[in-house]
This record gives sequence, structure tokens and C-alpha cells, in this order.
Amino acid sequence: MRFFKLPDLGEGIPEADIVKWHIKPGEQIKEDQILVSVETAKAIVEVPSPQSGVIAKLFVNEGDTIHTGEPLVEFANEEDEDTGTVVGEIKQATEGDNEEDEFIIGASPSTSRQAQIRATPAVRALARRLNIDLSTVKATGANQFISTEDVERAARLNSILGSQAEPLTGVRKHMAKNMTLAHQEIVPVTLFDDADINHWQPKEDMTIRLVKALAQACTIVPHLNAWFDGERMARRLHKKVDVGIAVDTPQGLFVPVLRDVANRDEADLRKGLNRLRKDVEARTIPPSELQGATLTLSNFGTISGRYASPIVVPPTVCILGTGRVRREPVAINNEIVIHKIMPLSLTFDHRAVTGGEAARFLQAIKTELES
Repeated sequence: MRFFKLPDLGEGIPEADIVKWHIKPGEQIKEDQILVSVETAKAIVEVPSPQSGVIAKLFVNEGDTIHTGEPLVEFANEEDEDTGTVVGEIKQATEGDNEEDEFIIGASPSTSRQAQIRATPAVRALARRLNIDLSTVKATGANQFISTEDVERAARLNSILGSQAEPLTGVRKHMAKNMTLAHQEIVPVTLFDDADINHWQPKEDMTIRLVKALAQACTIVPHLNAWFDGERMARRLHKKVDVGIAVDTPQGLFVPVLRDVANRDEADLRKGLNRLRKDVEARTIPPSELQGATLTLSNFGTISGRYASPIVVPPTVCILGTGRVRREPVAINNEIVIHKIMPLSLTFDHRAVTGGEAARFLQAIKTELES
């Protein structure tokens, strides 16, 4: 018997959600044949088989979360020892043993999750009868055990709401963790201003203009094109400007990175951004394309909203948010005229950036947009 565990998917990704199995128990498969599609916090990844053989067992179901190093499948082979990328071993069953396998290394994701839930067999049975996912129930019993009252309370709430709470997975779970980390660590301050863009051409590429304005501001006030290490109280200024572009999708928020924007022309930047967005929509974008931003742009105004307080995600120290362009009266040479106005919201980490630096940075963006 051989057991293939979830391999390291790279970029420090510790877990994945099972999206779809492409094989089934008893099936003869070949080396490099796709076993399963998994969803990480970054993208959907197809995991190939490390060997040929017959599939004896699948250890996780579609929708389960599995961690790196935990078993995916069991191969029914003649040899018992492990080699290569096929790792782990379980004890051989004998007559009288339980049907369930006993692992020496690793555990299935459902087992890992359930092991953290403290509940008696009676409470677990009640939860199954009431169709309550214990991972969504807050424990109020002694020693963090889930009580009967906790399960019944969850059932009543589900009845009132007409649905039960669903654990976040994939991109949304990763986003929630990042937002929690940002809230705990960042000292945010937001500055607001408006840019008069009435002179822009009707088909002006707004996103690329904003990207180029950020690049120009970084040459004038480089202190915001930086990463900050809160534990060591150290700041790293970057020479290149790599802008993370917030992209809204039904699966959650993605932030692909447009690299070295200061040294690329508008056409090249637009081509690169189109490619990134296409890969995001297809969920084929490599994790490396979602990491390493030196600052972030959120053009939420393409949907709705005027001003906001965008959230800075460590280790970056700033994010620019742009609201919906509006027409409003402005005074020009003692005359009232109607111009197109773009709202700007700049949030910065006050641990690493002074108010003066942030204000000058925002002014540089505004000047570039109005030039």
C-alpha cells in the first residue's frame, strides 16, 4: 500500500479545499494523470498523480479542507514501502480490525478539524440530527466543550434565519485572515481629497492613469513605497513600484500585482493588467502573481461609492482608493463651471509613515492626475 499526501503547493500555502475529484476508488490511473482540483487562497490547482496504479481509497471529500502533508489517496500496489513523493504509511489491517484505517502520520482534513471540536458523543449526535455543523458553533461549556444548549441555540438561530452558518473557504477565508491581521497590527489613518479630471479624454484608461500617478508619487515621496516589519520596527524602501490591483470576483477579493509600473508604457501596462484579470477570472493565476506588491490600488468607484477607508495589508504601508467620478460645480477664474471630479482616499500605516509624508504623497497623486 502507498499513500500520497497533499504536496507543498509553494508560496507558503498551508492548506487547500477539495474542489473536484477526477478519479474514483478502483480506477486504474497513470503517472501524471490529474487526481484532484484543489482551491488554495490564491488559485485553483490541479494535483497530478506521482505514479501509476489502482486507487484504493480517497481520504477526503469534495468541499473538505486539507493541509499540506495530509493524505489524499491510497494506492493498491504490491510494494508496501514508500518512495519518492509518495509519503506516509499506515498499519496493515488484520481480521477483527475496524474498517477505518489507523494513521501513523497525518490525518484527514475532516479529522483534523473535528479533533479541535470538543463535544461529547451525545452532543455530536444531536448536532447531526439537527443538521448543525459543529465547526460553526461557539462553545460555552466547561473547558471549551460544546454543550447541548450551544447546539440548540445554533438550531434556533438557523430556524430564524432560514439557513445555517457556513465556514469560509478558499479566497474568502484567506481574505478574512488578512483583514483580521491588518486590524490587529496596522495603525491606519485615511486622508481624503479630490482630483479635477475634467481635461481627460472620453476614453481615458482610468486604471492605468492611476497606476502611473502612483508611480510618479513614489518618485517624489518614496517613503510610501515600502514594507514595514512591526516586530523588528524596520522599514524597507523599494526601488521598483509594484502595484497590487484589487479585483472583485464572486469567489472573493484578489489582488494581482502589476510589476515595475514606473518603467513600462501605458500600452504594456494595460496588456499586463488584462492578462492578470483574465487569469484571476479563470482561477489559473500563479500564486507568485498575487504576492510582492509594494502598495495597493482599489478602484472601487467603478462599482459605487465616493470615499472609503481602504485597509492596509501588511507588510505594505499604504493603499489608494478611488471613488465614483462625479460632476459638480467648481470655481474657475471666478466663474462656476461643471467639472468631472475623482474622489481620492489614501490610507497609510502611521507606524511607518508620517502625516506629512502621506499628505505630500496624496498631493503628488492629485497633481499628476490633474496635469
